[in-house]
Amino acid sequence: MSQQESNFDYLQEYCPHCDGETPHSVTLEIRTEAGSSDNVGHSRTPYRVTECQQCGHTSSRRMNNV
Repeated sequence: MSQQESNFDYLQEYCPHCDGETPHSVTLEIRTEAGSSDNVGHSRTPYRVTECQQCGHTSSRRMNNV
């Protein structure tokens, strides 16, 4: 059985600064959005963060609004 190498380090996504498909690193971050300290425990929201590996442009998208 042959073994194929795969590279899951980067995803090809559109970069508006490069104006084309480029490799991006993709991470998930949990961010706190509450303005007051009373709701901090209930205000964590997941974000998908991408970074272009050619120009360094980063963007984030709130995941519970997808």
